[in-house]
Amino acid sequence: MPMTRTDVVSSVAQRAGLTTAQGDAALTALQDVLVEALRAGEAVRIQGLLTVERAERAARTGRNPRTGEALEIPAGHVVRISAGSVLKAAVKS
Repeated sequence: MPMTRTDVVSSVAQRAGLTTAQGDAALTALQDVLVEALRAGEAVRIQGLLTVERAERAARTGRNPRTGEALEIPAGHVVRISAGSVLKAAVKS
């Protein structure tokens, strides 16, 4: 079962010696920083942990799975998240 936001907030607060409210505020602040940076087209790199960046996706032709009809999917933006060395090492052990 995946960790929920409540689980993450609780764990962060406990490890950092914060109250749950302070842990929630810290996680909300991180979320706000990521959203603002991505909106501005900036990448966020947390050394060893992860890199989050906004990438462009080109327009392409797709198919309606029900009818098989071709349709044009417009260009857009996506979020790319790359694991850092700490996360990569964690899944190897």
